[in-house]
Amino acid sequence: MARLNGKVAIVTGAGQGIGRATASLFAREDAQVVVADIDRGAANSVAEQIRGEGGNCMVARLDVRDEDEWQRAIQETIGAYGKLNILVNNAGITLYHDVEDTTIDEWNRVMTTNATGVFLGMKHAFAAMKINGEDCSIVNHSSVAGQVGEAAIFAYCASKGAVTIMTKSAALAAGEKSYRIRVNSVHPGYIRTPMTEREAADLHLTPEEYFATIGAQHPIGFVGEPEDVAYVDLFLASDEARWITGAEFTVDGGWTAK
Repeated sequence: MARLNGKVAIVTGAGQGIGRATASLFAREDAQVVVADIDRGAANSVAEQIRGEGGNCMVARLDVRDEDEWQRAIQETIGAYGKLNILVNNAGITLYHDVEDTTIDEWNRVMTTNATGVFLGMKHAFAAMKINGEDCSIVNHSSVAGQVGEAAIFAYCASKGAVTIMTKSAALAAGEKSYRIRVNSVHPGYIRTPMTEREAADLHLTPEEYFATIGAQHPIGFVGEPEDVAYVDLFLASDEARWITGAEFTVDGGWTAK
């Protein structure tokens, strides 16, 4: 416990799934957490849970595609807590279309959310973090689809591949400028979240049928839960990872080992 004592963290897309698990875990480890989401109602629900468990948090409405909203969310964070130490860029969307079926509007929607949103988060987090005199960490959620291709999710693969390389570039920039900011990427595989449960419905399967089928394709034998990713986020956000930057952490039950 208390692995994040004294630290202030923003978690995007924190209203559900992996973001919710990460925000909740960070609060249990004594971070002051900003629950950021485009859906304020979902964010308020998470904040209520965190406070009910004795955690310290606030809510920020954040559309990660909007630079003004990023600036406002970070200003509100500093106004409430005095600083920013941790950013988890988790918010993202998926699209099940291959290269031929992807429209330009769909491409732009996926790229602005998954790639531009991470860029904006890093850009404005750097401005806040570099002046606080403390060790800071940015954790970008890419995906196994940012490491290996998958035909059916063309735009998603492109966006997550961008996150993978942006992470390394930003880590190098921070190092060259002697900023006390580490930047790493986390690459989840199949995780049971509301988003993947919707995928099951699109395939006319129950979640249990879908995850049993997908789980059997993993060497470990089952799909992951949001907490499996949240604990990796926690490690990278903590000072335990003080010598790690520009790295990729794959959390996929062995999926990409095949």
